[in-house]
Amino acid sequence: MAAGGFCKLPNGTVVVALNLPSPAAEAPSGVRVLVHAQNRSRALTRLRNLGLRAIYLRGNAAPPTPDEITAVLHHPDGLIWRTAPTADLTVELWHPIRALLRRTPQT
Repeated sequence: MAAGGFCKLPNGTVVVALNLPSPAAEAPSGVRVLVHAQNRSRALTRLRNLGLRAIYLRGNAAPPTPDEITAVLHHPDGLIWRTAPTADLTVELWHPIRALLRRTPQT
């Protein structure tokens, strides 16, 4: 189960934020995924359709910040990610979800 949360926007749509474990085994931190959709169910369905099957949102422990909401609303796909901030507060730019799914583990 992933930690995360959601925020309902004035136009009725929602932005869902999820903290997921990193897909790369050697990566120290996880990833934060943002999804813009008509409702929470559709947001999770969008992720499941991309192959992230075991995604559930229970509660609202880590809702998206105003900056995250702005970032996902200005992206044409409405589905972005970045690595979780580390202890030294390095923040990465947002990437389209295609970049996450295209990555393959280095062997």
